[in-house]
Amino acid sequence: MILKQYTVGPIEANNYLLVDEDTKDAVLIDCSGKEQAILDDINNLKANVKYILLTHGHFDHVLGVNEMKKETGAKVYINKGDVFMLDNINQIMAMFGMNTEVDVPEYDELVEDGQELPFGDTKIKVIYTPGHSEGGVCYLVDGKLFSGDTLFRESVGRTDLYGGNFKTLLNSIKGTLFNLDENIEVYPGHGPSSTIGHEKNYNQFM
Repeated sequence: MILKQYTVGPIEANNYLLVDEDTKDAVLIDCSGKEQAILDDINNLKANVKYILLTHGHFDHVLGVNEMKKETGAKVYINKGDVFMLDNINQIMAMFGMNTEVDVPEYDELVEDGQELPFGDTKIKVIYTPGHSEGGVCYLVDGKLFSGDTLFRESVGRTDLYGGNFKTLLNSIKGTLFNLDENIEVYPGHGPSSTIGHEKNYNQFM
């Protein structure tokens, strides 16, 4: 599997492109903007983007959804708990002093805890991890966990925004993510990568 990382958008969110080398199936995890580097890689790899998977609905992770959906033909997936944030993206952005009107990001399907999405010769597992937001999810594929803003390297996502709850977030991490194999690599929504084992040992919030 080919993995490429891009830092995109107004708050420098990580977007990830995964491409199955055999089938050329591809998935984009989070979509912070229309990024030409991503489109170039998709074209150069002759990849077929099946999904745009959103870890949550905060604007800095979804601003590119409509344009990238149009460019790739991919279906957009999100958990139902964060649809509210898509529908109210302009009001939420205004709260952060961003008064530029944007089109409401469109989604196609809702994802649920434990759901598995076909991807090449393997599957992407959806893990429900509320706390940073009501509908936060992580995606696990081929020993790699894409944790959105739930778990960062030696830190965790903020919980002072709409739908956030610190106790719920810690439960999602300790009770769910820390039950995964310690060798699983963690690719967060911001900042550098880590592993489950590293976070169990060094995360200051645990």
